[in-house]
Amino acid sequence: MIANHPETEQIRLENVLFALGNPLRLAIVRTLAIEGEQACGTLRRDVARSTMTHHWRVLRDSGVIWQRPQGRENLISLRREDLNARFPGLLETLMEVMEACES
Repeated sequence: MIANHPETEQIRLENVLFALGNPLRLAIVRTLAIEGEQACGTLRRDVARSTMTHHWRVLRDSGVIWQRPQGRENLISLRREDLNARFPGLLETLMEVMEACES
């Protein structure tokens, strides 16, 4: 069973920044921002499932992602609208900085 997601007004900046402070979670968010919703099992197959479960929980509990069951898999999507409502421009700025760092 999937835990509850925080309501939009319960999303706190310090929790979002903590979640995004990990390079693996940040890479996941970038993938979701670019490619859209993904199945849990298709993201980061190079990382142990138990490790990924921890990262999904941190991202979900902080309000960064939605996690919903689909058959035997969980689908992950970015809570773009909720994050933009709480912290306008945060995701866009983050994506721009990440893209600039790759150039």
